[in-house]
Amino acid sequence: MNTRITHLKTLYNLCPCGNNKQYADCCNRYLNLDEIATTAEDLMRSRYTAYTLNYENYLLATWHPDTRPTSLGLTDQPPNKWLGLTIKRHIQSSENYSTIEFIARYKINGRAHRLHEISRFVREDGIWLYVDGDML
Repeated sequence: MNTRITHLKTLYNLCPCGNNKQYADCCNRYLNLDEIATTAEDLMRSRYTAYTLNYENYLLATWHPDTRPTSLGLTDQPPNKWLGLTIKRHIQSSENYSTIEFIARYKINGRAHRLHEISRFVREDGIWLYVDGDML
């Protein structure tokens, strides 16, 4: 399905990030670059939402340049059906550094999977960026 059509259909649904808000009032403002995420958790949730919508440009733009891949190849893979995000733990160890443990559930070709990760985020020049993560 066309990414633009998917985005328009999503606007009036609950946001995929799990915050129990309409997408238009939640992660949409970050993915449209109207605002920047003010916390690492907001960035984490918006990045999950970007995965659900295949917004590779947003994912790359919010990835720290020292660890950012050149491409994620989202359009080269079978599409995932994202089922939900659970934030298990969020530790802000300093004003500019956070770690977030999360579980993201998804299906590929009808088979259920889960991604359990502890992600590291850093804030540089007032902008939160994903650095890397450890799979659990």
